[in-house]
Amino acid sequence: MVPSEQRPMLRFLIVQTAASVVGLQAWMILFNNFAVEVAGLDGLQIGVIGSVREVPGFLALLAVFVMLVIREHRLSALSIVFLGVGTALTGLFPTYSGLVITTLIMSFGFHYFETTNQSLTLQYFSTATSPLVFGRLRSLAAATSIAAGLLIFLMSLAFSYRIMFLTLGLLVVAAGIWGLFQDPTHRQVEPQHTGMIFRRKYSLFYFLTFMAGARRQIFIAFSIFLLVKVFDCTVTEITLLFVVNNAVNYVLSPAIGRAIVRFGERCVLSLEYGGLIGVFLVYAFSGSKAVVIAMYILDHILFNFAIAIRTYFQKVADPRDIAPSMAVGFTINHIAAVVLPVMGGALWMVDYRIPFIAGAVLSLVSLLAVQLIPRHRQLQESLAERAAS
Repeated sequence: MVPSEQRPMLRFLIVQTAASVVGLQAWMILFNNFAVEVAGLDGLQIGVIGSVREVPGFLALLAVFVMLVIREHRLSALSIVFLGVGTALTGLFPTYSGLVITTLIMSFGFHYFETTNQSLTLQYFSTATSPLVFGRLRSLAAATSIAAGLLIFLMSLAFSYRIMFLTLGLLVVAAGIWGLFQDPTHRQVEPQHTGMIFRRKYSLFYFLTFMAGARRQIFIAFSIFLLVKVFDCTVTEITLLFVVNNAVNYVLSPAIGRAIVRFGERCVLSLEYGGLIGVFLVYAFSGSKAVVIAMYILDHILFNFAIAIRTYFQKVADPRDIAPSMAVGFTINHIAAVVLPVMGGALWMVDYRIPFIAGAVLSLVSLLAVQLIPRHRQLQESLAERAAS
């Protein structure tokens, strides 16, 4: 599947992706209990830390300027180091101010790795291969999430929060340090433009990226809350749901990559947004716990279809624009993270169905916008013409 000159980059991305998942899972699984039981934080403080966690995603465009002084793959590995350091230090500073600082360190690492991860994949793998690589990395992330969850469960039987954060964080740091000593690059890749890139011809990519961020925030902020608040799901049920989700995505993510290669981005994204209209409406109006849980699993599957937005961009973009455009796109994706949770929370207080109806409307708008993507054959012909010239 991958030519020999690209295998070092694939190996690099596999190791760093696995480390990223371990660090994020450790923080997400342990943080809330640690914040309440050890640090004694209240709901407002936890909400503020949640907003702080999204700030580095909003500032992802600054990665463009960091790459003026450090090569992109080294920034990617350094980001994993920061993620590990932030995770490791979390258990050592059980105060409100301490958790704000460690969350920022962790989040800068995670978000800057995600930015460079997407950029490196699009730069180093062809338009025929990148969807398969994205699918393989998503599948790896799902499997690693299950393994990390089981490891944390076993560690929790014998170790304190401090030991768990420190141990898992240092594992992530070790992977990042390994990455700093790797050079998975090769010379066939186009040199990247420096500075921020905004081009009118990428307007559809920007719009779909923003809408995907809005859809993601509704999913993150309200879907689990719906299951807990309205349908009284227990902690055990939610944990089992996470395991099932990751198991399903481990199996299906490579198939999503193959579907993009075979049917094209327009078809795959149309299926995603058409499905999301139904998912959000079921969230809003179904009274069945089993049906809503099924929709949550489907929602999680459809979330992976969003890689088609990036592979579409790869096909229409100047190859030299990929790194700066991924940074800008990541910032655009996080604009909604600053606004939607607060707006959606206020609307929830009026009627919990409103955020989900809004999600259905956003999905309909995205479905219409996706029809502006050229058909698969047209994109392939355009790529062939560009290669010939």
